[in-house]
Amino acid sequence: MNLTEPLQLTNATDAWGHPQAWGVQDGRLTRSARGRRLDLGGARLLPGFINAHDHLHLNGALPRLAYRSAYRNASEWIADITPRLQHDPQLLAHRARPRAERLWAGGLKNLLSGVTTVLHHDPREPVLASPGFPVRAPAPGGWSHSLALEGEAAVQASRRATPDGALWVIHAAEGCDAAAAAEGDRLQALGCIGPGTLLVHGLGLSAAQQEQVISAGAAVAWCPGSNLHLFGNTLDPTLLAAAGRLVLGSDSRISGGRDLLAELQLVQALTGWPDERLWRWVTEEAAQVLGLHDRGRLAPGLCADLVALPRGLPLAQATRADLRLVMVGGRVLVADADLGEPLGLVPVLLDGRRKTLAPDLLGHAEEPGLTLAAADSRCMA
Repeated sequence: MNLTEPLQLTNATDAWGHPQAWGVQDGRLTRSARGRRLDLGGARLLPGFINAHDHLHLNGALPRLAYRSAYRNASEWIADITPRLQHDPQLLAHRARPRAERLWAGGLKNLLSGVTTVLHHDPREPVLASPGFPVRAPAPGGWSHSLALEGEAAVQASRRATPDGALWVIHAAEGCDAAAAAEGDRLQALGCIGPGTLLVHGLGLSAAQQEQVISAGAAVAWCPGSNLHLFGNTLDPTLLAAAGRLVLGSDSRISGGRDLLAELQLVQALTGWPDERLWRWVTEEAAQVLGLHDRGRLAPGLCADLVALPRGLPLAQATRADLRLVMVGGRVLVADADLGEPLGLVPVLLDGRRKTLAPDLLGHAEEPGLTLAAADSRCMA
């Protein structure tokens, strides 16, 4: 089968359980009914999730890392891990793999959790824009790593080189001490906080600093799993979330949880937010904050980036093995066996559950918990 051929998605429900059906043509959603029928068996159809922060090359089989009980700020964490890059066997083995393969592993991690768009916070590589890459990885208008690593002059130059209103991303206020909190004021003084600025982490921001972020039209990418692992604390999301200036990131596996679904479970435990609040947050609200106006909603003409959940399963209870289907640009890339096998997808086991995977995703990267289910015994874990 041509994975991009027109499809009719039938017997689906919307987020509230109402029946719906969609056509997929040329990678876009349409109301017209053409092509092969794909019966979703009452599954709940949502827009593909948007992960607002990850380092795609730091995933795969890497574990969470920390070298002391808790850090005060990101500079301490960087000082601990940097020398270990040269002698830690696990880190050396990971870095010995081609960078494109490591990036692919991060893309696959995200795809399997229903993420169809991810904001990669590192230099661009050609593989991120290749037609077969597992997820969309749009380039921001500009980015810096952090004040600590680059210094004020380089950060300010990067911000000034970014077109007005375009997305500009930087780690900021990543920590619990005065040094972390001061980064918000330093960026403000440098003229770096304005429309399009995305501050990653921000747990050191005071309420007053968060109000400044909101007033400036900037936003924060919240990575609670990473924050709690490294610092034993995370920000109070109330102000930023109420203003629509908060997005969710998984961060990489060396500090964050397994994937975006794990982060959503953590957020629900921390906030008590209801299901609708969660799924809107990682779809249409994230698209709006990040300036991705062609996705995040189910509407004719928008990208056919979709996730299907079993009907009645709250998002905060879902694991990647629960997802019935993940589609990017009209291509079914991951699906339950009953949906994927008729489309020519390859049988696999995902966390012990029978699934199928697009053939062109096989063999590019290893992913813990993912193995071939057919007679071919090659292992992807």
